[in-house]
Amino acid sequence: MNNGFIQFLGIVKKSGNLLEGYNKCEEAIKKNKISLVVLTKECSQNTKDKFETYSHKYGFLLMKDMSKDELGRILGNKEIKLIGITNKAMSDKLNSLHKEFS
Repeated sequence: MNNGFIQFLGIVKKSGNLLEGYNKCEEAIKKNKISLVVLTKECSQNTKDKFETYSHKYGFLLMKDMSKDELGRILGNKEIKLIGITNKAMSDKLNSLHKEFS
């Protein structure tokens, strides 16, 4: 993962625009408050399918190529399987940084 993406994800977390975990993200999605979800490779197929469906229904971006250890390390936890970003501009910036180095 590139440094720009990692650094900006830290800024997003500090700004309070990052939600961690299945339940928090699902609740925010249903309130139309999510603009990006990052699913890790280790998420169950059921979770991946569910959030893919939500992505089409609610129109948010979906990233699915990080590992739970990598995402956890970036955010200062042992492991994280799913996060959501609530700020549209920050989501767009993360997506741009991700595409730039993928």
